[in-house]
Amino acid sequence: MILPGLIDAHVHLRAPGGEHKEDFRSGTRAALAGGFTTVLAMPNTRPPLVSVDAFRIAQKLANSQSLCDVFLYAGASADHIDELPRLANRAVALKIYMDDTYGPLKVRGLGTLERIFTSWPENKLICLHAEEESVAVGVALAAVTRKNVHFCHISRREEIEMIAFAKSEGLPVTCEVTPHHLYLTYEDGQRLGPYGDMRPRLQTQDDVDALWEHINTTIDIISSDHAPHTREEKGPWPHFNEQTLWDNLEYEQYNITASTAFSYDRFWRPVAEDVKQSEPPEYTLHRSTPPGVPGLESTLPLMLTAAAQKRLTYERLVELLCANPRRIFNLPEQHDTWVEVDEKLSYTFPLHPLQTKCGWSPFEGMRLIGAVQSVTLRGRKVVKDGLVLEQPESDIN
Repeated sequence: MILPGLIDAHVHLRAPGGEHKEDFRSGTRAALAGGFTTVLAMPNTRPPLVSVDAFRIAQKLANSQSLCDVFLYAGASADHIDELPRLANRAVALKIYMDDTYGPLKVRGLGTLERIFTSWPENKLICLHAEEESVAVGVALAAVTRKNVHFCHISRREEIEMIAFAKSEGLPVTCEVTPHHLYLTYEDGQRLGPYGDMRPRLQTQDDVDALWEHINTTIDIISSDHAPHTREEKGPWPHFNEQTLWDNLEYEQYNITASTAFSYDRFWRPVAEDVKQSEPPEYTLHRSTPPGVPGLESTLPLMLTAAAQKRLTYERLVELLCANPRRIFNLPEQHDTWVEVDEKLSYTFPLHPLQTKCGWSPFEGMRLIGAVQSVTLRGRKVVKDGLVLEQPESDIN
């Protein structure tokens, strides 16, 4: 099956300042391996991209190191609101962190939010990290300002239903969902420990069900929220002896059996046996470790698996991973660019060694259906037989 070059609208490539986790070269290698020819990189770097000077540093690194197209977000900060008009000329969109995240960019106060919204031009998107009540604030700001607002990594039933209602009222809002919020619950987070800790945190099975209920309607984009951290930062890998990560899923629905879903020795022993809570825990045991998981190389295989299981069509997959992000972020076309996948291949993830510098995935050991075979970018084959080529080959006949 031939797909267009895909777009990941939410990645953290860690440069500048976090190159031991990822950099533009390793991150874009991971993107190509995962079928993405365009990525949009978040601004919570060191220094954060809240000033023109910091943005120029990151842009120079991206231009010199990247193997695919990279667009950078600007970050909102109460101390740099005056920089926003100039940043808007350079950035693909503005990112506002309204809730807890990795880094120092959380924005506090309705007055500050209003000044940020007012300072950002109408022709550029405003993206929000907003959870629970903050989603209502974001919807209200979209209603008052009539500026286009995009909600990142929505994870809860009440959030996706609120956005669905806002859309029905004609408000200029869009949203994205990550594969880890589609496939994992807080019980999986307990078993994975720090390797299942991210922001927003994993939620209940009911929240996961709600996201799938809206996969063909309210949800506009699937993005990875690729957020790598090293094993040294996350901690050691204890062994599983008795249960798989996926014992809370309906395996028959996914055509996956409990005995084959995961390699036990790569994952955390359950933090607490027989978790029976109705609300997600606070992950208090893992607050000393940075939140975030890699996802560039698992996103397309997970969504191909969902398509193979008839949870969405392949046409809808292309909308979520290419057509919609291109339209919403007003991205240029990539000519002579495509991705070849084997949509019927069944295998244990990862099929090939991971290209992300952190070298791990919360989905390692899962049985998936569908894998990247090759990627052609502007007429040059950059992935062949699932492997990123050191020297691209001409692929135009």
